[in-house]
Amino acid sequence: MSLNGLDVFDETIHKTNSWLKEIAQQLGLERRGAYQVLRAVLHCLRDRLTVNEAADLGDQLPMLVRGIYYEGWHPAGKPEKIRSLEDFLDAITSRLQPQQPVDTEDAARAVFRTLEHQVSAGEIRQVIDNLPKTIRALWPPLSEAAVR
Repeated sequence: MSLNGLDVFDETIHKTNSWLKEIAQQLGLERRGAYQVLRAVLHCLRDRLTVNEAADLGDQLPMLVRGIYYEGWHPAGKPEKIRSLEDFLDAITSRLQPQQPVDTEDAARAVFRTLEHQVSAGEIRQVIDNLPKTIRALWPPLSEAAVR
């Protein structure tokens, strides 16, 4: 029997909790902190991608994570012209709650690692190819075995 009345809702809650758990374990955070990190990094990544690539990535996210990803998105003027690693990390920091002390580079790496485990290798390659080399360095080496 479904806990929420619809299996699709149960499935997306389960998948989202799995993502949050993975991020929380990597960063030593509680679930709320992992959510803040996931949201901040996804928004910065989304805004740095072309509109088409942002939509392609969004198509592969679980329904609930997709809602977080698209929250407040205004595709006009995208991609943002962030070219340096420092500017990208500053953008993430500006989206994190002040009471959420976390190393921004570690946060980006944790979310990117989780994306690598959860999104197809082909899509991850396209996302990486859309980023400047300095930001690409945050991604873990792409391992085919770990990607669905």
